[in-house]
Amino acid sequence: MDKDRLISELQFKAVRSSGAGGQNVNKVSSKVVLHFDLKDSQAVSEEERELLLSKLDNKLTKEQVLILNCDEDRSQLRNKEIVIKRFLLIIEGALKVQKLRKPTKIPRSVIEKRLKEKRSQSDIKQSRKKPKF
Repeated sequence: MDKDRLISELQFKAVRSSGAGGQNVNKVSSKVVLHFDLKDSQAVSEEERELLLSKLDNKLTKEQVLILNCDEDRSQLRNKEIVIKRFLLIIEGALKVQKLRKPTKIPRSVIEKRLKEKRSQSDIKQSRKKPKF
């Protein structure tokens, strides 16, 4: 996966940010919306595309487009940088293949210790009972 090629395929749109902020919000388009079309991307291989489709299933639209927003900063340029970093983190995280977990075998000594402890606890409880005549 080539990051520069991926970034070149991104589409950005600047829109007016919502929320408090006075007149600045009403006249400046500082919110950045990022669109990444996974279906038509040339930067990812087929295997990577399949992996991304399965891992990012809940983040993609029906047309396999990833949409991210950022309106954290008053600067449009800063919001663009933030949304690109966020996009790269999401893609890198989705492309990581987790190692298969090897189940460990419980040592015999641990099993014997547990059974011994159970027997000892049972004996303690039995000794509390009133003896039968």
